[in-house]
Formats: sequence, C-alpha cells, structure tokens
Amino acid sequence: MTTMNAAQRRAQAKAEYNAFLAGCPSRQLLDRISDKWAVLILCALGGDSGPGRTGETSAQADGPRAMRYSELSRLLAGVSQKMLTQTLRSLERDGLLTRTVTPTVPVTVSYELTGLGLSLHHVMREVRGWAQTHMGEVLAHRESHEARTS
Repeated sequence: MTTMNAAQRRAQAKAEYNAFLAGCPSRQLLDRISDKWAVLILCALGGDSGPGRTGETSAQADGPRAMRYSELSRLLAGVSQKMLTQTLRSLERDGLLTRTVTPTVPVTVSYELTGLGLSLHHVMREVRGWAQTHMGEVLAHRESHEARTS
C-alpha cells in the first residue's frame, strides 16, 4: 500500500468526483446551488437584480457588490427570514460569499461574493436568463401537455 501526501489525496478525490453517485460531495454541492434562493442570492450579489431604468441589467451597470441582509430580503420577494438566513449561512460555509460585520450602532452586516462565488454567479446568471427568456415556451408546452393528458 502506497502512502499519499495531501496534494495527491486531493487530486485522487477530484478525479473520483462523480455526481451520479449518491455519496459524492459534488452532488451535495449541486443540491445547494440548484436551490432557487441560492441562485437568486448569487444573481443579486453579482449585481444582476433585473432591468435598470435604461433597459440594461444592474450587472452591466454596477457589477458585483456587497448587500445588507435587509436589501437582499426586500429584493427576494417571498423569501422568509429563516430561509434567507439558512441560505446565506450555507453559501458562506461553502466559500461562495463572505459575511462582514461592521461594529456600528446598530451593527451592519453585509454579504459579498468571493472569487469562487463570482465564478458561479456567471453560470447562474445565464441559467436565470435562459429561464426568463424561455418561460413563455415552457408554459405553452405545459398547457399542451395538460390538454393531451386530461
């Protein structure tokens, strides 16, 4: 039996990641980042919170930026305080965003994408854009399917 150093063990583990296997850590990560709230938080912190006044997206106008909890809560219509808190903690634990506490009165807490989070934001922005662009087609297919199966 050969001994491996830490770098060799990481390389072997990386080569063995297979999301189709139930116990694979990459599957757990896919679960995390495919959550709607995680996607929307990544888009929001990436500056991609919807059309601006001139029709360009906020991402084009401002780019990635830090946001306070209350800003995220207002932006993400329908998210509960519990779900927002849990999702932010999970994304921080996975290294996708940082939480910064500023000792003011009251205390200010802001969230910002890390480099890793920013690289994922670019992918999520495309997925969100695809969903927004093709939603009409999807709804038409759903309606057609329901008519055939009813």
